Amino acid sequence: MKQLLITLSDKAGIKSRRTKNIVKHIGWSSSYKIGSIIANFMLVPLTIDYLDAENYGIWLTLSSFISWFSFFDIGLGNGLKNKFAEAKALGNYKDAQAFVSTAYFTIGSISLGIVIIFVGINQFINWTQLFNTNASLQGELSVLFPIIFTFFGIQLVVKLITSIYLANQNHSIQEKVQFLGQALSLLVIFILTKTDQSSLLIFGIVFSALPVFILAGLNLFAFNNEFKKFKPKFSLWKKEYLREITGLGFKFFVIQIAATVLFSTDNFIISKLFGPKDVVPYNVALKYFSLAIIGFNVIITPYWSSFTEAYANKDFEWIEKSVSNIQKIWLIIPIALLVMVFLADLFYQFWVGEQVTIPLKLSIAMALFAALHTFSMIYVNFINGTGMIKLQLLGSIILMLINIPLSIIFSINFNMGLAGPILATCVCITGSGFLVFIQYRKIINNNAKGIWLK
Repeated sequence: MKQLLITLSDKAGIKSRRTKNIVKHIGWSSSYKIGSIIANFMLVPLTIDYLDAENYGIWLTLSSFISWFSFFDIGLGNGLKNKFAEAKALGNYKDAQAFVSTAYFTIGSISLGIVIIFVGINQFINWTQLFNTNASLQGELSVLFPIIFTFFGIQLVVKLITSIYLANQNHSIQEKVQFLGQALSLLVIFILTKTDQSSLLIFGIVFSALPVFILAGLNLFAFNNEFKKFKPKFSLWKKEYLREITGLGFKFFVIQIAATVLFSTDNFIISKLFGPKDVVPYNVALKYFSLAIIGFNVIITPYWSSFTEAYANKDFEWIEKSVSNIQKIWLIIPIALLVMVFLADLFYQFWVGEQVTIPLKLSIAMALFAALHTFSMIYVNFINGTGMIKLQLLGSIILMLINIPLSIIFSINFNMGLAGPILATCVCITGSGFLVFIQYRKIINNNAKGIWLK
């Protein structure tokens, strides 16, 4: 495949080393992503069959709740990605290793602290009341939560390796890891369905542990091979390196919190307003229309670190040409989404049968969300690559504060039901997308000043 992609790149007139690398990894990413999508779609009916719809709804809400704590990396993953890419582009390998060391040991300390605190307070939390579910599950949930939270804490550390690979412009690494995780998850759930026991506890432990084992293995491989000279050393942990990473990383941290509120609270809101069972149709529709986002993301994700390198080297011609090409590709998205809306009922019937019913207005709302989200991704990716994210930071705080109230208003006051939370997210994305588009134009035209250049 590698040689095929290189040949196609040459025939298409792609000569830039940076662009050739992106095209190569888009090819690999597409292969891994297709495999992940197939595995994920096979996983949903198997999981519903194993857990039943209500317990699957609880798992979706629970995993969304745990994902909220991903912001405890205080943006160090994205900060490391940018700083490592800059240092390596300029040949400062010692600085690059110091950034890696500082990020790993800082996140390790933070993860240990939050796991200890969480395990300590777990016994005082009524999980069934929080998730609006059967009181008989309290014992199982109080055992499951500390276990999955511990695995989550470890994952915060070991997933830093993907930031290093991405900074090194190995853009397909996340899709590779995700594919392995989905494939193994599918195998495990298939085995579990062959047993007589349905256990949310066993399911939760297995699905929390799998990504940790995969990422831990990748860390061992990477730091003993390709990234051996960047292996973390405690002696290289320095406050000045931490300040450099967190100076940028803290801004990403706040944006991460806002993104978590925008994209991960919907399950919780639906569970509280309508019950855990209604989380399932919402997520079935989201997974279906996320296919457009996933496909577009495969194309655009490789550009982040390449934008970082290009901006550091003042290669504005390449940046503008690349963004223009991405804009043209995006025009396919609205057409594809329109077709997906017309085919939605047939797809739902084929995928989950009569087990789940999805209203048309929810499908339309999801299509609108996918169109707006992919459009804003074009410019967010460039802005993130440059590190000029102060405007995005301030905007994200405002959107974070209004998203939950808007979700409730749309769902209850406007009688939009399950479509309410995603429509509220659409309103928020429209505002942020408009701002990042203006910022991109100002930066590329060299007339950005003040907050537009911070």
